[in-house]
Parts: sequence; structure tokens; C-alpha cells
Amino acid sequence: MRQIFMGIGILAGLAACTPAEDAQMPHVWTTLNGQAPLVIAHRGASGERPEHTLEGYTLAIEQGADVIEPDLVMTSDGVLVVRHDHYLSTTTDVADHPEFADRRRTQGDQADWWVEDFTFEEIRTLRARQPWPQRDQSFNDQFLIPTFEEVLDLAAAHGVRTEPEVKVPGHFAAIGLDPLPELVRILRERDLDGADASTSIQCFEPEFLARLDGEVETPLLMLVFPMIELDPTADPLTPTVALADAAGFADGVGPSKSLIITPDGGDTGFVAAAHALGLAVHPWTFRDDVPVAEGVDVETELRQVYALGVDGVFADFPATALRVRSEMSGD
Repeated sequence: MRQIFMGIGILAGLAACTPAEDAQMPHVWTTLNGQAPLVIAHRGASGERPEHTLEGYTLAIEQGADVIEPDLVMTSDGVLVVRHDHYLSTTTDVADHPEFADRRRTQGDQADWWVEDFTFEEIRTLRARQPWPQRDQSFNDQFLIPTFEEVLDLAAAHGVRTEPEVKVPGHFAAIGLDPLPELVRILRERDLDGADASTSIQCFEPEFLARLDGEVETPLLMLVFPMIELDPTADPLTPTVALADAAGFADGVGPSKSLIITPDGGDTGFVAAAHALGLAVHPWTFRDDVPVAEGVDVETELRQVYALGVDGVFADFPATALRVRSEMSGD
């Protein structure tokens, strides 16, 4: 397997101290590289700005996020743009554009507007919206839908990592819009195709990552969720992809947080098992405004997973994840 995805060094993990009663004792992180876990801005600072916008990523960078995470989908003319879903109604103002009324169609059991039916020029006429009703809606209809390359430009200008997720690549390939060649082109042109690249590619589809592994040395992250989401009779702590299989083509795993901690905060053993295979662990998703469990807030949850040695966390409110990490470091 290629060089293990270690991430970047964080000053918070160096010469740090535990709380006052343990003054002068350095905090020991049990991540793969012994440094503080990365804070990954999930879709940008998506708790405070419309997700997947340059403005949301910029806020996350200003807050101190180590990594920004764009999700990648493809337009009809082959441009990788940044959206979490390939339907557009929940995160854009597409429904308010009468010129696109006839583009609404049913795919599967959902009637919507689909990114693969729009050219990039048409996507550029849309504006982003906050999909979570409990979050600030005052920035709606102001920000453009960025391209992947624009996000990479922003990250390079500020010296932060990116961790893009390729969404439903099997679907896009099946309709003649395979995202792999365009992704590889962009990575190669920007010298992001090596094991030391300032980016890593994540996906839920192992077949896509295995194909990508044959094209570039860029670190890869296999996203996994509990098997019970596919089979209600399955063990809820079993991931959809076995860790040993993921280690054959990936450098890390991005598990649902329910795979690494039990509802009462107990250790499932997932992190230790992944580390034994040389896999970094980046669990998702930590949200300030979504109840975790009775009597458990997001700060408690973050402390639990940090203590287990996760190598990074996906957070909608990166400032909170950064503050908790800093407190644990004694900064």
C-alpha cells in the first residue's frame, strides 16, 4: 500500500499540557502520527454559511480548520462542481428559475432538478441556499456554486488541505459522465497526484477508489457506514466495507461515528483495528445543532472520539471542534 495518510502537523499537539491538575504534563495524542487530530470543515463552515460555497470554506479557514471538504458532482458538459447531492432543490434556488421549470424530472422515486441535466454555464446562474431550517438563512441566494478547481485555488492560497468526496461516481459513469478522467487530469495538472499531496480523495464506492488507486498516488479515504443501514438484521458495528479490504487500496477510512463509539460513549475498537492496518480514521459528522443522545452534547462526543485517537473529524461547526481540541491540548 502507498504511504500512509498521516495528515499535517498541528501546533496544538506540540508541547501541550493537560488541565491544571496535571500541569506540565504533555498531552499525548494517540493518532497514527502522534500529532493532534485534523479538524475537517465538512462542506465548509456549513453550520454558519450555505454549504459548499467559497464563502463557507473561507470562514472555516479563518476559524482555523486544517482541511476543507468539497463534494464533487459533474455537469452535463463534464465540469466537476461542488454539491453534496446531484439533485439541486435543497441547496440552490433552482425552483425559482422559470427557465428551468421543464428540467424537473423523476429519477428513482424522487422528482427534482439534477446536476447532470445542466451545463456549467447554467449551474452558474444558480445561487446556494442553507438546507438546514434551524440554521442561519440570511446568506441564501447570494453565493455561486464553485468548481472543484476554484476550491483548490482557495485552499492553495491559504495553505490548507482539501479532502474532496466524489459523489455517486457509479451513477455518473453509467450515464456517460465518468468523473475519474477529469479528476485525474486536475490532480496531475496541479501536482496533487503523489503520496505527499495536500489533498486526499474520499468516496463511498470502493470500486471507484480502486480504479483511482491505479491512476494516482494521492492518498485515498474509504467512507464506510454501518451494515445495518443496508440490512436491519446485521451487526450495527459492522462497516459496509471490511477494514482489511479497504487497506488494500486506501490510506484511511471515514466511518460513521456510530461505528467508533457506542451510544453511551464506549469504544467499539474500530479505531485501534484501523490503526493496526495503517489506516487513518476520520469519522463523520459532528454537528452542534443536532442532538447526539440524551445527556450528551457535541463537545462531549468530540472529547470521546479525540481520546480514542481519531486522526481527524468532519465538523459542520469547525470552530467548536477546534476549541475542544485546543482545550484537550491545554492551550
